[in-house]
Amino acid sequence: MAQIKKSTESVNKGSFVFSKVNYQLFIASLAIVVLGFTLMSGETDIYSFTKITLAPIVVVLGFAIGFAAILYRPKNKSN
Repeated sequence: MAQIKKSTESVNKGSFVFSKVNYQLFIASLAIVVLGFTLMSGETDIYSFTKITLAPIVVVLGFAIGFAAILYRPKNKSN
């Protein structure tokens, strides 16, 4: 019969899923998305460059940084 080896890695209870860098990137992405929607808001000159082109690019950039913040895995210094 095959023996099943148990993993010796212990999971720290009470530890966060993400590191500090992940949270900083996520907060930066939220700020960029809010900036993009702020650029998009307003009632005057609906067809301006800022509202039609720049603001959507800023919002998509903010969402991309948020996606990268979720997927980013910092390198372990201990091997």
